[in-house]
Amino acid sequence: MFEGFSPETVDFLWGIRMNNNRDWFQEHKKNYVNYLYEPMKALGADLFRDFLDRPGNIVKVSRIYRDARMHPPEPYKESLWICIRQDVAWWGENPCLYFEINPEGVDYGFFIWQPRVAVLEDFRRHIAANPTEFLDLMARTEAATGQKVEAVCYKRPKPCENPDLVPYFAWKGQIGCTRHEDFSEATFGPELGLRVAEFFRQLIPLYEYFNRFKV
Repeated sequence: MFEGFSPETVDFLWGIRMNNNRDWFQEHKKNYVNYLYEPMKALGADLFRDFLDRPGNIVKVSRIYRDARMHPPEPYKESLWICIRQDVAWWGENPCLYFEINPEGVDYGFFIWQPRVAVLEDFRRHIAANPTEFLDLMARTEAATGQKVEAVCYKRPKPCENPDLVPYFAWKGQIGCTRHEDFSEATFGPELGLRVAEFFRQLIPLYEYFNRFKV
């Protein structure tokens, strides 16, 4: 059960940012395990309870070790994240519900980082054929969460005959509905997990809607 993070969690995150080397990490590895990794695993298990009866979903806790081929020369990440998603080859192309902690605070919500071009084409065809369903989903999601569903857009939006859908035809990537919290006393307790779980519940219809689009 998730009991919250602690000021020591923040100390470790700032420490790895300022001392991103093996010697410092090995000296502070117990702090990493006790104050960052184990609480993240517990939070992931709590958040996944709402998905146990939803087939095909998995929960992953990221590694702190960087892939040296992609991120030289720093060996460690300065953040850790949880990702609930379908069991797919690469999370970045697919919808996910995530929680991330870094030296600036915590971020969580719904996100698709780099959807495939063919997936976006399928998405545009679908919303053009079923505009009311999609627009109602956007309105309900934003009303429930108090957050906008936003994205990086094409400089030249795709042609669209329905003026209500024009903003969504422009979506290119980084589609998300997310929330940020700076570190505060509210971070250091189990209530954080309850807030994230409730936000995820409000986002499940959006998450499941976008899981329709696969190529």
